[in-house]
Amino acid sequence: MKLIIINGPNLNLLGVREKKIYGNKSFGSLFDELQKKYNDISLEQYQSNHEGEIIEKIQEVGFSYDGIIINAGGFTHTSIAIRDAISSVTTPCLEVHISNILSREKFRQNSYLSEVSVGIISGLGMKGYELAIQYFKSK
Repeated sequence: MKLIIINGPNLNLLGVREKKIYGNKSFGSLFDELQKKYNDISLEQYQSNHEGEIIEKIQEVGFSYDGIIINAGGFTHTSIAIRDAISSVTTPCLEVHISNILSREKFRQNSYLSEVSVGIISGLGMKGYELAIQYFKSK
């Protein structure tokens, strides 16, 4: 099984930015833990602050991987282009958000990605990434 976690803008700052919302742990340390725990699958990660690079990564893996776990950060609420990339590929995509986007600012409560994703995990902190892996493993 091949899964990829794609993180969008500012998620490279996890562990140092807005700790009350996003916690103290870096994504790198979480990813190391996930790779050790789920060593029976091929697990990759990709992060970019650039919309086009995220689209290119979705297109690159979107016909050969078993699942895409995406936290598009701020692009969740603005990018029709990332939505179209997800809907253009055959690999299922599961949307993850560390914070509960429905309890945040009004502009964060809309996701362009949800309609084309198999599901959404929101508000469970970094645990959401592991729950997404467990979802794909159970398929």
